[in-house]
This record gives sequence, C-alpha cells and structure tokens, in this order.
Amino acid sequence: MQIVFLGTPRFAVPTLESLVKAGHNLVAVYTQPDRPKGRGQQVVSSPVKDAAMNLGLRVEQPERIRRPEVVSSLRDLAADAMVVVGYGQIIPQAIIDLPRNGIVNVHASLLPKYRGAAPIQWAIANGDAVTGVTTMLINAGLDTGDMLMQAKTPIGDTETAVELSERLAPMGAALLVQTLNAMQDAALPRQPQNDAEATYAPILKKEDGLVDWSRPAVEIDRRRRGFSPWPGAFTTFRRQVLHIWRSKPANDIDSGFPGTVRIAGRRLLVACGQGTSLEIEELQLEGRKRMSAEAFRNGYRPTTEDILGEKTN
Repeated sequence: MQIVFLGTPRFAVPTLESLVKAGHNLVAVYTQPDRPKGRGQQVVSSPVKDAAMNLGLRVEQPERIRRPEVVSSLRDLAADAMVVVGYGQIIPQAIIDLPRNGIVNVHASLLPKYRGAAPIQWAIANGDAVTGVTTMLINAGLDTGDMLMQAKTPIGDTETAVELSERLAPMGAALLVQTLNAMQDAALPRQPQNDAEATYAPILKKEDGLVDWSRPAVEIDRRRRGFSPWPGAFTTFRRQVLHIWRSKPANDIDSGFPGTVRIAGRRLLVACGQGTSLEIEELQLEGRKRMSAEAFRNGYRPTTEDILGEKTN
C-alpha cells in the first residue's frame, strides 16, 4: 500500500520500521519540527525523523498540518491510507477525507478506555491490571473513531510508564501491520466505540506529580510509576523539593501523620493514608544527584520531626 506516516515520539518508531519491513511504500513521513530541548536548548529532531532519515524516507515537518498548502501536498501524494502514531497535532477533516482507506491510528489503550494524550500513564496510576493497544480509524473526535483490532497485555506490579511504553510500542507495530493486511484483503471489521464506557487520560500537568501523603501508599507508588519520568513524584523535605525515583508500598502499619518520616533499621519509611507506609529507595533533592535511601539517611539524618510535604514558602 501507498502509506503516509505521521508520528513523532519514540513510541512511533517501531511502527514506522515495521511498515517498511512489511513491504509498504512509505511515500512520506510527517513529524514535528526540530525543537530546542534540555538545559542547553540544543535543537534536536524527533525520534521518528531520525528513524525515517536512516531508512532513506522523505521527511516533512510542517509547523501546522492544517495549513492549505500542506493539505494540498498530502492530496498530491494520493496515499491509499495514512497511519498516525503520536503525531502531536489534531488532524483536520480536510486530511481525514483524503486517503481512500482512511487514517489508521495506533492508540496505547484498550479503547474506549483512556481516550486522550496519556493512556499509558493513567492506566498505571489508576491501578489497572491489564492494558493494550488498539488500531482505530480517525474521525473528528478525540479517539472516538471505529476500532479495528486490539491486543492485550498485563501491567507488571512494578512497571513504570517508560517500561510499559517500551513493551507496547512493538505490540502496536505488529497490530498495525496486521490491520493493514486485513484492510488489503477487505477482511477488516469495524466496531463502533461505546461512548458510555469511555474514560479519559488527560495530558499530564506538573501538579500531577505532587505527592499527596494522605493517599494510601499503593496509590502513591502507582502514581510515581505512572508519571515517570515526568512529572514524576515530588514532595518537600525541610522546605526543599524532593523527587522520589524508586519506592514500594511497605507492609508496616503506620498510624502517624501522613508524610512523617520514620527510620526502620536500614529502611526509610513515610507514613501515608489509611495507616499505610511507603518505603523510599531512591530520591533526589532539587539540584543534587540521585541517591539511595541509605545515603540520604547518612547525609541528612531525617527524624520523626521531619514531615514530607511541608510548604516551600
């Protein structure tokens, strides 16, 4: 098939590579423009652009895909289908109407659950046992198009969003190739989504990473894993911002005030809601290097007088 690919993040790269390997003709790859990144604000290209260049594919990077000249260029490509994986811009109806087989999206959830920008993160944060990938046809709504195929996988008890994304990306790639094969054979059923069963996964905000110590420890740890690496899980210690990188719910019962620090042998525990406690294993004060709980205990000598989450001003 003649395919136009639209994608930007690392998650999209396995799908792009699988399309080429499967023998499809990638007539163009659309991705976000190069952007400044990091403390040095060095201009970097997207993972999809890097992969496409390595594959010798034509790359386009319009600022706004809805501009008339971009729509005209896409029309001239006369693609049989388009594939979208985390492109980063809303696809207008003028483009949706172009390919005769429609625009197929790889979405990292079991639709209609977790429509929106952060399905992997919220599936972990909300404690789901199972997630997966869905191929769907794009329409004008937010992830509301007809579903084509799905694949499921369990979520590991300690899995982070980064780790789950690394597993789901090749799953989505394989499912997309399977979907296009069925589309070519005219053997692809379309299943409308049940809007009554829909849930949403809104884009993450910095404040989502602020630890609420009144939550049970298992919820705090799920949010830490789900929101890794950004916004992560952060609190305050002696009026400094403290990032929590590794933790786990402890079996210890703790009826202390939420956020209260307790040393138990060589462990660093924090009281949480409902009499639970969280063991912190790796952490980082703002502007310092990451350190183990043991190094933190030895360096800062926390006591039960310390309550994490005190106001910073």
